[in-house]
Amino acid sequence: MAEPSVLLVADLAGTFAFALNGALTAIRAVHVDIVGVIALGLITAVGGGIIRDILLGALPPATFVDWRYLAVAAAGGLLAFWFSPMLGRFTRSIDVLDAAGLSLFAVTGAAKALDLGVGPVQAIILGAITGVGGGTIRDVLIQRVPGVLSSGLYAIPALAGAMVVVIVVSTSPADRVFEAPVALLGAGTCFLIRVLGLYYSLDAPKPPRTS
Repeated sequence: MAEPSVLLVADLAGTFAFALNGALTAIRAVHVDIVGVIALGLITAVGGGIIRDILLGALPPATFVDWRYLAVAAAGGLLAFWFSPMLGRFTRSIDVLDAAGLSLFAVTGAAKALDLGVGPVQAIILGAITGVGGGTIRDVLIQRVPGVLSSGLYAIPALAGAMVVVIVVSTSPADRVFEAPVALLGAGTCFLIRVLGLYYSLDAPKPPRTS
């Protein structure tokens, strides 16, 4: 079974990273007030987890059971609102935060899916859904093509990170133990692939253009 403290810490860290990312994206992409900034930060932070929990039948979703998720997400949105001029100086800040949130949510999504008894392939898919779900909803709301559809090295890193967790946990001598080293290995794999893709402008193959 997953170690509760490790799963919770990774989940809250991903929530904070995605809240900052969602709020900064909102500030940069559209003209919104403080309500819009916090709302988009919250949606980015908890959207993927809500989708995952609904698909797993883990109701009500963790976001509405544990107050810490909404508190951490709101704090991330507020920090982005207050310090957006300073954070905006770092041109890669949004991408790095997005990669961090993607990585953390991919591993926690896969671990929770395994805990609830789904198969390994389904756990990998649910890990990726947890990672990309919130950002996809955010992009739709700000009328932008979601990153999961426009960048092949967005879903692929999430799938890779979730796969690492599923393989290690499922083959562990201890029955399905999700501990800090496993979380770091899976998240590190996802983060490295995503950041390398951004740095070298790599993408998945696309269909040939029609003349």
